[in-house]
Amino acid sequence: MKILVANRGEIAVRVIRACREMSIPSVAVYSDCDRDARHVRDADQAIHIGPNPAAESYLRIDRIIDAARSTGADAIHPGYGFLAENAAFAQACADAGLTFIGPSAEAIRLMGSKTAAREAAIKAGVPVVPGSDIFVDTAGDAALSAAAARVGFPLLVKAVAGGGGKGMRAADRPEDLLDAVRTARSEAGAAFGDTGIYFEHRIAKPRHIEIQLLGDHHRTIVPFVERECSIQRRHQKVVEESPSSVVTPELRHRIAGAAAAVAKTVGYHNAGTIEFLLDEDGSFYFLEMNTRLQVEHPVTEMVTAADLVQWQIRIARGERLNISPERALTPVGHAIECRIYAEDPDLGFMPSPGVIRGLRPASGPGIRDDGGVGAGYAVPVFYDSLIAKLIAWAESREAAIARMARALQEYQVLGIPTTIPFFRWLMEQPSYARGEYDTTWLDTLLAERVGQSFSDLDDGDEDVAAIAAALDAYWHATAGADARNATPRLGAWKQAARLESLRG
Repeated sequence: MKILVANRGEIAVRVIRACREMSIPSVAVYSDCDRDARHVRDADQAIHIGPNPAAESYLRIDRIIDAARSTGADAIHPGYGFLAENAAFAQACADAGLTFIGPSAEAIRLMGSKTAAREAAIKAGVPVVPGSDIFVDTAGDAALSAAAARVGFPLLVKAVAGGGGKGMRAADRPEDLLDAVRTARSEAGAAFGDTGIYFEHRIAKPRHIEIQLLGDHHRTIVPFVERECSIQRRHQKVVEESPSSVVTPELRHRIAGAAAAVAKTVGYHNAGTIEFLLDEDGSFYFLEMNTRLQVEHPVTEMVTAADLVQWQIRIARGERLNISPERALTPVGHAIECRIYAEDPDLGFMPSPGVIRGLRPASGPGIRDDGGVGAGYAVPVFYDSLIAKLIAWAESREAAIARMARALQEYQVLGIPTTIPFFRWLMEQPSYARGEYDTTWLDTLLAERVGQSFSDLDDGDEDVAAIAAALDAYWHATAGADARNATPRLGAWKQAARLESLRG
């Protein structure tokens, strides 16, 4: 077997590592700006697939297939994002005689439609959030309003082909509905080429609980201990952990059983994730299925000792799952993951592409760094801004939070703003430590911090803080009024001071 990894960044590095441990040759693909990227250096072989825009490189099915053929690869791992949940890509691999390390094209197509996935869940006897039929552009305002009234306010307007928070808008009152529909359709059309939408009743304070599962070609389904993914900003996950602090062993088995039932209904194989909303009264509802490996898969690996990527490969080779179902549902310790993005939390989490001048990942007991960049790497503007995932494991949740806080203090990415200062602040929030949050908690907390700088909280080394303070005072004394009032600058001076510290 020889595996081509049809992705980039940290997930490509992750898959290549799994291949190396299994003595399987790996092939990386790259666009122009990724020519010197880490995943290209780490792979046994690499091949150029086009210009920087994803539409001309990582999303070109024909070029990925040609790259596999020309390098002698007989299997393709899609990672996540890009073509990972593209049924046409899975089918193209099969048609070319290549093994697609993922589910069947039919399963991707079925579960990629939120409404079809709901129907599969209902067929499996799993509860779903009350919702409406699909509406296309020709649906009139009266029909939309009548359907929304039947579902009940507050509700969510959701794109049929949506994901990652795109194409999703809240409508708390009837008068909010039509604006939410227009915005959701616009986003969905731009991101997915599909403007179909439907309505879903919005649970007031839900927890986002998901079940990782594996399925082999022999109809065996193994669900794993849950992941808690309720720390979200605008419907996008930023922190994940396992297990959830509010899920009891009895509830865990019920949710896991529901997830397995949905997977069996559609004849699922390989890695997938069933997502649920958990209400305050303990009721849970099917939300959707992700037919791929998840960004947050490391927290499951840390508490179960299962290598999910290696199992993906083994399943694709036809091997039987020999993981004990009870072992998969029995967590050992607690794991937390923070997604480190090249984004500036002081500017509304705007992407911050640029050259990484210095990089010092965290290390130590229980720390895992799934990174895809290094010093000197230029973070491009063309792709998702995720540069690394920091995972902390410890015997208890309290200890895992303390370990994560320590690791975040150690972690240094210099030259560009990142979300590290934001995570340092988040780990200190009392309500997070108590496990008292839901999917709306972070947005509410951030709204209370408007105008405050996360970087100003990041004192770090005393010498760094002193140098930064001096630079900041000088700049405020000499800069014009408009420049002084533009944005917080102390974080930028600390970046410069840390860079000199590392150099020295």
